Formats: sequence, C-alpha cells, structure tokens
Amino acid sequence: MQLDYNPADIEVKISELLVATSDGADPDLPAAVLEVLRLIRTKLSMDVAFVSELTDGRRMFKCVDSAAGFTPRLAAGMSDPVEESWCQRVVEGRLPQVMHDAAPYIASGQAPDPGFPIGTHLSTPVRLSDGSVYGTLCCFSKGVQPKADIDLLRRTANLLAAKLGTPPAAAKA
Repeated sequence: MQLDYNPADIEVKISELLVATSDGADPDLPAAVLEVLRLIRTKLSMDVAFVSELTDGRRMFKCVDSAAGFTPRLAAGMSDPVEESWCQRVVEGRLPQVMHDAAPYIASGQAPDPGFPIGTHLSTPVRLSDGSVYGTLCCFSKGVQPKADIDLLRRTANLLAAKLGTPPAAAKA
C-alpha cells in the first residue's frame, strides 16, 4: 500500500501527538505538547518554543521547551501582565507574527525589551472554534534565523486549538 505522506514527516508526528489522548493528560493541554514544542523548536532552529494562555489580564506560560543552556529560564506557570507581552501585541496585530530580526522592534519601542537578546521571533494566535483566543504558540531564537517559517507554527496552533476546543468527555471517546 502506497501512503500519500511520509510517516516520519514532522507534521505527521505533530498531528499524531496532538490527536492521541491520555486519560492522565492535563485537561487544558494534551500531555504531548512538550514533545510537539521540542519538535518545532528543533525543526525551526529556535532556542525556545512555548504555548501561552492569555487570561485575566495575564500571559501564562502553559508549556515551555528550551534549548539546553538557554538563559533566562522560562517555565510553565510563569506569568506576566498581558500588556507587557509580545503575545498580546501579536494577537492585536501591533506586532507581526514573523520577525526575522526583532531588534528593530525592540529599539523602536514597538516590542518591550525582554532583557535578553531576541533575534527571530515567530508567534501565532491559538484560536478556539468559537473564535476566541486561547493564547499563542511562539518560538524565538537569540540569533537571526532568516529562513524561519511560520507555516508549521500556524498549522500546529490549529491542531492545538481543535484539541483545546474538544470537551473532555468527547476527547476520551
């Protein structure tokens, strides 16, 4: 039998991870999200990949994968005021989803200075089926990655949104 896709392709792996469910999974995020973030971060040559939730005036890091030795350390559970986040600015359209070199945005004040260098920054909203924004799927590197492509991030955000929009009882069926 001939398959019309390569089972080893990263997008197939991501889809399989996000579609599979575990009874012990966090009800907010599938347990495989960390592995998905690692795949994305590695494929796009980024230092950090994360899923954030924008709620109650805060940006909450829900799941984070960082390259070994990356500092400062970002971790799930950390939060900051939503208005100080790049995530909110991307959702509102005040920052682009693709910044191959974020330095000019920081220098002009369009993006808050994170206190560490950011070269390439990719971010896309995670929109639930009702149109509301859960948060963002983001990745960034300290260096500039001129070939970084947001399409993988957007497709993954859509899969994640579908998973988040599935009621827990339906997800286990």
